[in-house]
Amino acid sequence: MRYIEALEEFEPDGENGYSGWTPSIFLAGGITGCSDWQQELTEQLKNEKVILLNPRRKNFPVEDPDAAYEQIKWEYDHLRKATAISFWFPKETMCPIVLFELGTWVVSKKTIFVGLDREYKREQDVKIQTVLARGDTAFCYSIEVLSQQIKKFLRKV
Repeated sequence: MRYIEALEEFEPDGENGYSGWTPSIFLAGGITGCSDWQQELTEQLKNEKVILLNPRRKNFPVEDPDAAYEQIKWEYDHLRKATAISFWFPKETMCPIVLFELGTWVVSKKTIFVGLDREYKREQDVKIQTVLARGDTAFCYSIEVLSQQIKKFLRKV
């Protein structure tokens, strides 16, 4: 596994987000006000041949007025560079930006994974909208099952 954290740049050298033959996965989901689920998922994927693109930074410089733009631009660029996107909706927050990102990518041909905490307040909305746009989406309710879906995908590519 190769781990890339915002704002480190990732430039795939192949098509569709691949670097060599290694696929890349963007970890889309809650960052502010929720547990570090990205670290848990990263740990479960540590032995896989994958590049993880994590928007959660260990040290976000809240005092820097340019930090928000740089962060959002990095996420925007790397969502496009990634082979696939893994979405996680934690119970602690509504994740308005993640909802926006899911709405953008659910209508694309990019591979997506959608996981929701069972206590996520808009679970039904996410599921209905996603199924209407992409009926073949399999939902999961734990980071462990989300990692299993990603591993299954990685074995196919």
